Amino acid sequence: MSVERTGFLALLKREVLRFVRRPRNTFVPPFITNVLYFSVFGVILGERINEIAGVPYILFILPGLIVLGAVSNAFENASFSIFHGRWNRYIEEVLTSPLSYRSMVGAYVLSSATRGIFVGALVAVIGVFFTTVGVVRPFYLVAFMLVITLLFASLGVVGGLWAEDFDDLTMMNQFILRPLVFFGGVFYSLNELPATLQQVSLLNPMIYMVNGVRYGFLGVSEVDPNMSLAVLVALTVAVSAVNVALFRRGYGLTD
Repeated sequence: MSVERTGFLALLKREVLRFVRRPRNTFVPPFITNVLYFSVFGVILGERINEIAGVPYILFILPGLIVLGAVSNAFENASFSIFHGRWNRYIEEVLTSPLSYRSMVGAYVLSSATRGIFVGALVAVIGVFFTTVGVVRPFYLVAFMLVITLLFASLGVVGGLWAEDFDDLTMMNQFILRPLVFFGGVFYSLNELPATLQQVSLLNPMIYMVNGVRYGFLGVSEVDPNMSLAVLVALTVAVSAVNVALFRRGYGLTD
């Protein structure tokens, strides 16, 4: 096994173990939050709304909640890991290792995407206790989950390099990421909006992610899933390339 591969796997393992060994921080908060979402929006509100797009309301919101949990945790893990390494200066050990910049970024992104997928799966398991969960288009479900977690893990690397203190991390997650998700068609159908707001909503990338995962589960989507997947793949590749370039320049990594 080459030195490059050994170092990559070692860094990847360290980053995965970092969140696996702290289940109270990694898995308990999304578990409690999504039980509340399903109870309030799915059960109580769902009894009054009944159906959207021909499916029960509680089943309609399930894909959106999975996306919310997956992308939030992928972003948070990457941004916190990078920033914490900068703050405590142990990221310098990674920078001085024989790893290429691509391997460094790859380890941070893959470990964070793994956390996002774990949390997304946890939300799906919670949903089983509230409704019948099926997968109509498994290929699209897997493809979209992989792409969106990789994309937001890559964006999290950028956030971790840019942040100057822990408040910046909180601001990005709470005041940028979550509003985009909530206005991304998680709890409502685009067809329920006036025509003008429908067009404005299409500028929100979360619309394509939520509808892509919804298409995987239900076979229902308000946007073309193939076009959405192609655009998201291109964005993921582009942001990953930016990450490598930032590491090569030492942006946020060196004084």
